[in-house]
Amino acid sequence: MRIEDWFLTEEERGNGATKLGPWTTGNDVRPLVHGATYFAELRSCLDGLGEDDLLLFADWRGDPDERLTPDGPTVSEAMAAAARRGALVRGLIWRSHMDLLRFSSAENRRLGREIENSGGQALLDTRTKPGGAHHQKFVILRHDGDPTRDVAFVGGIDLCHSRRDDADHLGDPQSCPMPSVYGPRPPWHDVQVAIHGPAVAEVEAVFCERWEDPAPETRDPLRRLRDHVGRLDDAPPLPKPGPPPPPAGRHAVQLLRTYPARRDRYPFAPDGERSIARAYRKVLARARSLVYLEDQYLWSTDVIEPFAEALEREPGLRMIVVVPRHPDQDGLLAGPASLIGRADALARLRAAGGDRVAVYDLENHRGTPIYVHAKVCVVDDVWATVGSDNVNLRSWTYDSELSCAVLDEREDPRPPYGALRFARDLRLTLMAEHLDLPDDERDELCDPAAAFGAFERAASRLEEWHRGGEEGPRPAGRLRPHPAPTLSRLQKALAMPLYRFAVDPDGRPAGLRRSGRF
Repeated sequence: MRIEDWFLTEEERGNGATKLGPWTTGNDVRPLVHGATYFAELRSCLDGLGEDDLLLFADWRGDPDERLTPDGPTVSEAMAAAARRGALVRGLIWRSHMDLLRFSSAENRRLGREIENSGGQALLDTRTKPGGAHHQKFVILRHDGDPTRDVAFVGGIDLCHSRRDDADHLGDPQSCPMPSVYGPRPPWHDVQVAIHGPAVAEVEAVFCERWEDPAPETRDPLRRLRDHVGRLDDAPPLPKPGPPPPPAGRHAVQLLRTYPARRDRYPFAPDGERSIARAYRKVLARARSLVYLEDQYLWSTDVIEPFAEALEREPGLRMIVVVPRHPDQDGLLAGPASLIGRADALARLRAAGGDRVAVYDLENHRGTPIYVHAKVCVVDDVWATVGSDNVNLRSWTYDSELSCAVLDEREDPRPPYGALRFARDLRLTLMAEHLDLPDDERDELCDPAAAFGAFERAASRLEEWHRGGEEGPRPAGRLRPHPAPTLSRLQKALAMPLYRFAVDPDGRPAGLRRSGRF
């Protein structure tokens, strides 16, 4: 296998202004499935920071009072303690839209203020296009005296409420508002990765590029005054980055991003960057056996098209998709509006692949739907990506996103042959949880056809148990067949304007969507 067959070359990235290299080798990448797993490891790493160490983070939403473990500390307490021990703490937090719209501006400002009070520095960053968001979620820890301990966490998990769930999926005691069908403690499925090795320096470069952007964090004069009073507007220079950490494993890592083509141009992406979209298109052109996808939205026929083309090209290709059962918007119009894009996308996939496309949602053992927030894709058990980007046009063209693509140097010894260990192990780990499959039976899922059938049978058994009045023991597994969203003509007519202008995760009117390019 040649790395350049699966990863974008420097030219294919389409952004010659970035400091990033095409990829790095010699890394160790570990999936951290569930927020509780990630938060516990993050707490341990933060506790180990001391004098002259470095903590950098970027987030879409941060809740300062979110506990990293059941007995604490909170996010802000752990970061403040590191700052008091002499670590340099810097954060980039999306300022967010109004809380009236159920975003997180107040929480993000409070987190920034508490970091400032401890001696760190956090910027409330709106340096993106109107209506867009900084959606990247990553943390970097570098150690002045021992670079072998350096680590970067990249993925889809925000440092906020609702994320600290575990394999039981009973929800985070500190929850965000969600539709009532998810209950008072919404179960939450999510994934992050921990990276050791040279790629840590590449993640640091992503942070530095954004931090050093000379554009003002906001152009609103009232916000700028408020930031100045609260000391949230100064951006002291970062220390000169040290050399990359030494090799730590056998994984090749490529960082993939989205940046919009901003009017006052990013210095590091003057024409924007679409490497996430470009990587998917390149990899899907090679797909032959199985595309396994977990995603929060799965919107937009434009974004779905390379998946559909792969299914049409390869008669043996199967696709498994895991999505939330219900949208994260509630209400008479908001719910239907948020289903329109998914209905169109699923219709296109099913037209392309027929019964080779299977779509599922999840529930815990109490029957409560699990909100799927993960952004994971595994193609042919070779290429795997975990990131902040959803399969929608917003994540592929408009918001800032960061994803970690991984190729393992080691082939997996289990048949069918040709798979790589990281990608196959990630898929098996996720599938085994959804099936309630014990560790010693995971190898049965190596064959794509067997895995496809196992999902189908488990979901059918659970569906029949529910339809039969839930008599007898509950079947193993958490999978339910995801029905094609159905909307009446009246619902669609009423919801379409809201879909286009307010609720749509693509985030902007249809005319502006057409300006996106991959």
